[in-house]
Amino acid sequence: MTAPAKPFPRRTWLAWLLVPVGLLLFAGANAHLFYVAVQSQPDCVEHLKAAGDGEGYRAAKSAC
Repeated sequence: MTAPAKPFPRRTWLAWLLVPVGLLLFAGANAHLFYVAVQSQPDCVEHLKAAGDGEGYRAAKSAC
């Protein structure tokens, strides 16, 4: 004869609920960051075009 199955304690149910919710939240946040990174295209900004055009930084390879 087998013993009757014990119901899970309340903390176990809570863990089985919160872990998948946390994983879904993490995956959703990463998907959103990936979407924003792929969809955003910043405008060109003023920068030095050639070396020696004054003080400051210049783009290594300008897309403008």
